[in-house]
Amino acid sequence: MKYEWRKAEKAWYGAKQKPQILTVPLQKFIAIDGVGDPNQADFAERVAALYALTYGLKMTFKKSFQVNSENQSAEQLTDFTVFPLEGLWDSSNETDFLDKDSFIYTIMIQQPAAITEVFYKEVLAAVSQKKKLPLLTDVKFIEIAEEEAVQMLHLGAFEKEAETFAVMADYLKEAGYQRKGHVHREIYLNDARKTPPEKRKTILRYPVEKM
Repeated sequence: MKYEWRKAEKAWYGAKQKPQILTVPLQKFIAIDGVGDPNQADFAERVAALYALTYGLKMTFKKSFQVNSENQSAEQLTDFTVFPLEGLWDSSNETDFLDKDSFIYTIMIQQPAAITEVFYKEVLAAVSQKKKLPLLTDVKFIEIAEEEAVQMLHLGAFEKEAETFAVMADYLKEAGYQRKGHVHREIYLNDARKTPPEKRKTILRYPVEKM
Protein backbone atom coordinates (compact mmCIF):
# COMPACT_ATOMS: atom_id res chain seq x y z
CA MET A 1 0.00 0.00 0.00
CA LYS A 2 1.29 3.46 -0.92
CA TYR A 3 0.80 6.27 1.57
CA GLU A 4 -0.57 9.41 -0.12
CA TRP A 5 -0.36 12.41 2.19
CA ARG A 6 -2.75 14.43 0.00
CA LYS A 7 -5.49 11.90 0.73
CA ALA A 8 -4.54 10.72 4.23
CA GLU A 9 -3.75 14.10 5.77
CA LYS A 10 -6.30 16.47 4.26
CA ALA A 11 -6.99 18.01 7.67
CA TRP A 12 -3.43 19.36 7.89
CA TYR A 13 -2.53 19.89 4.23
CA GLY A 14 -5.92 20.89 2.84
CA ALA A 15 -6.08 24.41 4.26
CA LYS A 16 -8.55 26.87 2.71
CA GLN A 17 -8.44 30.62 2.22
CA LYS A 18 -10.02 31.19 5.59
CA PRO A 19 -8.52 30.58 9.04
CA GLN A 20 -9.21 27.40 10.97
CA ILE A 21 -8.09 26.12 14.36
CA LEU A 22 -7.01 22.50 14.45
CA THR A 23 -4.96 20.02 16.44
CA VAL A 24 -1.85 18.95 14.58
CA PRO A 25 -0.67 15.47 15.68
CA LEU A 26 2.90 14.49 16.49
CA GLN A 27 4.89 14.48 13.27
CA LYS A 28 8.33 13.17 12.24
CA PHE A 29 10.66 15.21 10.03
CA ILE A 30 14.11 15.30 8.57
CA ALA A 31 15.26 18.88 9.07
CA ILE A 32 18.16 21.27 8.70
CA ASP A 33 18.72 24.66 10.35
CA GLY A 34 19.88 27.85 8.70
CA VAL A 35 20.09 31.63 8.95
CA GLY A 36 19.84 34.49 6.49
CA ASP A 37 18.14 35.29 3.21
CA PRO A 38 16.39 32.24 1.68
CA ASN A 39 17.05 33.69 -1.78
CA GLN A 40 20.77 32.97 -1.39
CA ALA A 41 22.66 29.84 -2.49
CA ASP A 42 23.08 28.56 1.07
CA PHE A 43 19.33 28.01 1.40
CA ALA A 44 19.15 26.14 -1.93
CA GLU A 45 22.00 23.88 -0.83
CA ARG A 46 20.13 23.00 2.35
CA VAL A 47 17.01 22.19 0.38
CA ALA A 48 19.08 19.98 -1.95
CA ALA A 49 20.47 18.03 1.00
CA LEU A 50 16.96 17.48 2.39
CA TYR A 51 15.59 16.19 -0.89
CA ALA A 52 18.58 13.92 -1.55
CA LEU A 53 18.02 12.28 1.81
CA THR A 54 14.22 12.09 1.64
CA TYR A 55 14.33 10.40 -1.79
CA GLY A 56 16.97 8.06 -0.40
CA LEU A 57 14.58 7.18 2.43
CA LYS A 58 11.69 6.66 0.03
CA MET A 59 13.57 4.45 -2.44
CA THR A 60 15.30 2.37 0.23
CA PHE A 61 12.01 1.84 2.04
CA LYS A 62 10.25 0.84 -1.20
CA LYS A 63 13.07 -1.48 -2.27
CA SER A 64 13.07 -3.32 1.06
CA PHE A 65 9.47 -4.39 0.42
CA GLN A 66 10.06 -5.29 -3.21
CA VAL A 67 12.71 -7.77 -2.11
CA ASN A 68 10.31 -9.41 0.34
CA SER A 69 7.07 -8.97 -1.59
CA GLU A 70 5.76 -12.45 -0.80
CA ASN A 71 5.40 -11.56 2.88
CA GLN A 72 3.34 -8.39 2.37
CA SER A 73 -0.26 -7.85 3.39
CA ALA A 74 -2.62 -5.60 1.44
CA GLU A 75 -2.69 -3.07 4.31
CA GLN A 76 1.08 -2.90 4.79
CA LEU A 77 2.80 0.35 3.89
CA THR A 78 5.25 -0.35 1.06
CA ASP A 79 5.78 3.11 -0.45
CA PHE A 80 4.90 6.76 0.16
CA THR A 81 4.61 10.04 -1.69
CA VAL A 82 7.26 12.56 -0.68
CA PHE A 83 5.75 15.23 1.58
CA PRO A 84 6.03 18.94 0.71
CA LEU A 85 8.83 21.16 1.93
CA GLU A 86 8.04 23.04 5.15
CA GLY A 87 9.77 25.72 7.18
CA LEU A 88 9.78 27.05 10.73
CA TRP A 89 10.60 30.77 10.62
CA ASP A 90 11.89 33.21 13.22
CA SER A 91 14.00 36.39 13.16
CA SER A 92 16.82 37.92 15.15
CA ASN A 93 15.57 41.40 14.19
CA GLU A 94 12.81 42.32 16.65
CA THR A 95 12.03 45.61 14.94
CA ASP A 96 11.78 44.39 11.35
CA PHE A 97 10.51 40.84 10.85
CA LEU A 98 10.75 41.31 7.07
CA ASP A 99 14.54 41.71 7.20
CA LYS A 100 15.54 38.56 5.29
CA ASP A 101 19.18 38.71 6.37
CA SER A 102 17.99 38.23 9.98
CA PHE A 103 15.86 35.15 9.33
CA ILE A 104 16.41 32.08 11.51
CA TYR A 105 14.84 28.97 10.06
CA THR A 106 14.46 25.22 10.08
CA ILE A 107 13.42 23.69 6.77
CA MET A 108 12.07 20.17 6.85
CA ILE A 109 10.18 17.37 5.11
CA GLN A 110 7.73 15.20 6.99
CA GLN A 111 8.20 11.43 7.04
CA PRO A 112 5.53 8.72 7.47
CA ALA A 113 5.25 7.03 10.86
CA ALA A 114 6.97 3.90 9.48
CA ILE A 115 10.28 5.76 9.07
CA THR A 116 12.25 5.34 12.29
CA GLU A 117 15.33 7.21 13.44
CA VAL A 118 17.38 4.02 13.19
CA PHE A 119 16.32 3.54 9.55
CA TYR A 120 17.03 7.23 8.88
CA LYS A 121 20.61 6.90 10.18
CA GLU A 122 21.23 3.85 7.99
CA VAL A 123 20.01 5.67 4.88
CA LEU A 124 21.91 8.84 5.80
CA ALA A 125 25.17 6.86 5.88
CA ALA A 126 24.43 5.30 2.49
CA VAL A 127 23.39 8.56 0.83
CA SER A 128 26.44 10.37 2.25
CA GLN A 129 28.70 7.85 0.50
CA LYS A 130 26.97 8.26 -2.87
CA LYS A 131 26.38 12.01 -2.93
CA LYS A 132 29.03 14.58 -2.14
CA LEU A 133 26.79 17.00 -0.30
CA PRO A 134 28.62 18.29 2.79
CA LEU A 135 25.41 19.63 4.33
CA LEU A 136 24.00 16.11 4.66
CA THR A 137 25.81 15.90 8.00
CA ASP A 138 23.71 18.85 9.23
CA VAL A 139 20.40 17.09 8.57
CA LYS A 140 18.68 15.77 11.68
CA PHE A 141 15.69 13.59 12.55
CA ILE A 142 13.16 15.43 14.72
CA GLU A 143 9.66 15.10 16.09
CA ILE A 144 7.23 17.98 16.60
CA ALA A 145 4.78 17.32 19.40
CA GLU A 146 1.03 17.55 19.04
CA GLU A 147 -0.12 21.17 19.18
CA GLU A 148 -3.19 23.31 18.71
CA ALA A 149 -2.70 25.77 15.87
CA VAL A 150 -4.36 28.15 13.46
CA GLN A 151 -3.72 27.83 9.75
CA MET A 152 -4.77 29.44 6.49
CA LEU A 153 -3.88 29.06 2.82
CA HIS A 154 -1.94 32.00 1.41
CA LEU A 155 -2.10 32.53 -2.34
CA GLY A 156 0.57 34.72 -3.89
CA ALA A 157 4.04 36.05 -3.20
CA PHE A 158 5.80 35.38 0.08
CA GLU A 159 6.26 39.13 0.50
CA LYS A 160 2.47 39.52 0.86
CA GLU A 161 2.05 36.98 3.66
CA ALA A 162 1.47 39.81 6.15
CA GLU A 163 -2.00 40.27 4.66
CA THR A 164 -2.93 36.66 5.43
CA PHE A 165 -1.39 36.83 8.91
CA ALA A 166 -3.58 39.88 9.63
CA VAL A 167 -6.71 37.91 8.71
CA MET A 168 -5.58 35.08 10.99
CA ALA A 169 -4.96 37.48 13.89
CA ASP A 170 -8.44 39.01 13.57
CA TYR A 171 -9.98 35.54 13.51
CA LEU A 172 -8.18 34.52 16.70
CA LYS A 173 -9.48 37.57 18.57
CA GLU A 174 -13.05 36.74 17.64
CA ALA A 175 -12.58 33.06 18.54
CA GLY A 176 -11.03 33.81 21.96
CA TYR A 177 -7.55 32.51 21.13
CA GLN A 178 -4.09 34.02 21.21
CA ARG A 179 -0.82 33.23 19.51
CA LYS A 180 1.88 31.22 21.32
CA GLY A 181 5.38 32.48 20.58
CA HIS A 182 6.49 34.17 17.39
CA VAL A 183 7.73 31.22 15.31
CA HIS A 184 5.45 30.28 12.42
CA ARG A 185 5.34 27.38 9.99
CA GLU A 186 5.09 27.59 6.22
CA ILE A 187 4.12 24.60 4.07
CA TYR A 188 4.93 24.97 0.38
CA LEU A 189 2.33 23.17 -1.73
CA ASN A 190 4.10 23.98 -4.99
CA ASP A 191 7.71 24.55 -6.02
CA ALA A 192 8.57 28.24 -5.65
CA ARG A 193 11.43 27.82 -8.13
CA LYS A 194 8.99 26.85 -10.88
CA THR A 195 5.85 28.74 -9.85
CA PRO A 196 5.15 32.43 -10.57
CA PRO A 197 4.79 34.40 -7.31
CA GLU A 198 1.09 35.12 -7.90
CA LYS A 199 0.33 31.38 -8.17
CA ARG A 200 2.24 30.12 -5.14
CA LYS A 201 0.26 28.17 -2.54
CA THR A 202 1.60 28.32 1.02
CA ILE A 203 -0.09 27.13 4.20
CA LEU A 204 0.67 29.50 7.09
CA ARG A 205 0.37 28.01 10.57
CA TYR A 206 1.36 28.83 14.15
CA PRO A 207 0.54 27.52 17.67
CA VAL A 208 -2.35 29.04 19.63
CA GLU A 209 -3.98 28.78 23.04
CA LYS A 210 -7.25 29.85 24.64
CA MET A 211 -7.20 33.35 26.11
